[in-house]
Amino acid sequence: MPRPLRVAIVGAGPAGIYAADALLKSEAATEPGVSIDLFEKMPAPFGLIRYGVAPDHPRIKGIITALHQVLDKPQVRLFGNVDYPNDISLDELHSLYDAVIFSTGATADRALDIPGVDLDGSHGAADFVSWYDGHPDVPRTWPLEAEKVAVLGVGNVALDVARILAKTADELLPTEIPPNVYEGLKANKALEVHVFGRRGPAQAKFSPMELRELDHSPTIEVVVNPEDIDYDEGSIATRRANKQADMVAKTLENWAIRDIGDRPHKLFLHFFESPAEVLGEDGKVVGLRTERTELDGTGNVKGTGRFTDWDVQSVYRAVGYLSDELPKLPWDVASGTVPDEGGRVIEGGVHLRSTYVTGWIRRGPIGLIGHTKGDANETVANLLADHAQGRLHDPATPAPEAVDAFLAERGVRYTTWEGWHRLDAAEKALGEPQGRERVKIVERDGMLEASGA
Repeated sequence: MPRPLRVAIVGAGPAGIYAADALLKSEAATEPGVSIDLFEKMPAPFGLIRYGVAPDHPRIKGIITALHQVLDKPQVRLFGNVDYPNDISLDELHSLYDAVIFSTGATADRALDIPGVDLDGSHGAADFVSWYDGHPDVPRTWPLEAEKVAVLGVGNVALDVARILAKTADELLPTEIPPNVYEGLKANKALEVHVFGRRGPAQAKFSPMELRELDHSPTIEVVVNPEDIDYDEGSIATRRANKQADMVAKTLENWAIRDIGDRPHKLFLHFFESPAEVLGEDGKVVGLRTERTELDGTGNVKGTGRFTDWDVQSVYRAVGYLSDELPKLPWDVASGTVPDEGGRVIEGGVHLRSTYVTGWIRRGPIGLIGHTKGDANETVANLLADHAQGRLHDPATPAPEAVDAFLAERGVRYTTWEGWHRLDAAEKALGEPQGRERVKIVERDGMLEASGA
């Protein structure tokens, strides 16, 4: 009797769960069926949504509800707190599964090659996000002594970082932030936050809704310089072709012409300022130097040779995420991705048999969470085509119980989907006395204990 198709997915964030969903909805799921195991290095699933989305964005975190429905399916199992390749290698995965999909995302900061980025007080945005989202593997404290702060980048991560720095701790208390983050933000001295983009309003990568949310806080005054509202032919074409870009530009225009109010924290959005150097003294950040740019007619910019030194004591680099290189897989250093064709991992021009990628590890950290669905569908379609044509490995021990036995023999303390429900209940119980939906458990051991690992 034919057995189900056995697939391992490494990474239980949105990309991995969307891949599982695509498998479940395929014809293969009906006869002889599919059997899917998700491996996640964190004790809890959901990846970017749990550890990359700002705590004051419950709307985005609501995506978890849809992901829950996938993980609730009996054909899917979760193995949390299992690290690739330290706990399980590629060869070992191939011995247990017909195919392996990597969906490990991107969690590190992309480098910014300007002088001074290594000074004390210069931070990667990804590190700060991990701190305020209660990632178990980062320090519990964060230095927040600077009264004036610079954020480099004009994407949604830059907005998140700037907003968290500008808001008061009490504004964020109703969210799921853990106690150490609340105490850290209570001590935050930032009164001015300056966000810098090297191009103009039409080229900003903000989502319109996230941008408008900046102005909803009663403690944050958003300020835009009227001189930064400028468009060339390329910019106008962008606005005509992209409704979101037009909405962003209109919001910025409205802010540029209004009077500055008296809210205690000022958040400045600067355009046409390209970071040139982080200025330091005695090893610490004392300022930021930018070069004024101007549009070149195509929507791109060129330097003018005019420089400005900004009085800031801390700099956050939000210029993009970068994936970690995966051992035993080919790697494109420039893009920080695994080379692929249609989700098939390609090494030396040849498909690495039974090995696939989806999400940011495949195409880089671009687009919104929902955009990974298209990736997952394409990858899974090609995996199933390879299966139909007999191109997959024949695993030595495909029985599901072989995975449990392997992890037990290896001494891996892993969590399960049932364990997530226990952790979820424990976090909600912590929040209930304070009238909060949940309080996130931060320490890995605490998560494992609450999960019954």
